[in-house]
Amino acid sequence: MSDAGFTPEQIDTSKAHPARMYDYYLGGRDNYEVDRAAADRVLKLAPEIRVSARGNRAFLRRAVRAVVDRGIRQIVDVGTGIPTSPNTHEVAHAAAPGVRVAYVDNDPIVSTYAGAKLTHEGDAGFVLADVREPKAITDHPVTRDLIDFREPVALLLVAVLHFLRDEEDPAGVVAELAGRLAPGSCLVLSHITDDFRTGGTTLAEATAVYDDATASLNLRTRAEVLRFFDGFDLLEPGLVQLPLWRPDGPVPSPEELRQYVGYAGVGVKKS
Repeated sequence: MSDAGFTPEQIDTSKAHPARMYDYYLGGRDNYEVDRAAADRVLKLAPEIRVSARGNRAFLRRAVRAVVDRGIRQIVDVGTGIPTSPNTHEVAHAAAPGVRVAYVDNDPIVSTYAGAKLTHEGDAGFVLADVREPKAITDHPVTRDLIDFREPVALLLVAVLHFLRDEEDPAGVVAELAGRLAPGSCLVLSHITDDFRTGGTTLAEATAVYDDATASLNLRTRAEVLRFFDGFDLLEPGLVQLPLWRPDGPVPSPEELRQYVGYAGVGVKKS
């Protein structure tokens, strides 16, 4: 099940795309020269971005297991990016077979790979839509077919909101999406920050590379990220550095923690 209403001409290879740059950080091959060149400029200024990308992916896996363990059986994964195994539905199904997943991304090339890797089962589908248009996500036929918003849903906004500028009202986007969720639903969110970097150049110099990509990368403080959880109760351990959210292995040392430039948290919608 997928949204295949696009043509190859829609895949813009003249500008770097965050989803393809993220794929490159993770060691994937589903990217273009323009993406690799931009990502290399970022990594030259902030090599910890690669470590953070991998830490972000690990957080997603832990968070998906956590929400499924809470009994949630449907997930909307917004900004899913190019498939990287294990994908959301694979992690969810390992804990509870039959969990339904609607994947959402605005890059047509993600849809290309989604058709082959994400939607081969009847309980997973792909929606070609932009997080800036919440209604296009929640009202899409694929979403409606997979997701019953009368029941608890896990909404994944993992490494997504930092691609929205303040004037695009990311808090309003979250509020509109959250407005469709039943009480007991979960918000899974991560976001890049400059709060943990000490000395040397600021992350702003590295993230400025994204100004020439299809979406800018916007740093936010802990207080700004916390605002996205309005209407949700944060699960323990709260909003923390990426590898500190319910680690399933050794906790990184203070020196290693400096390599992780993102916040992570999971909230439960209040009644």
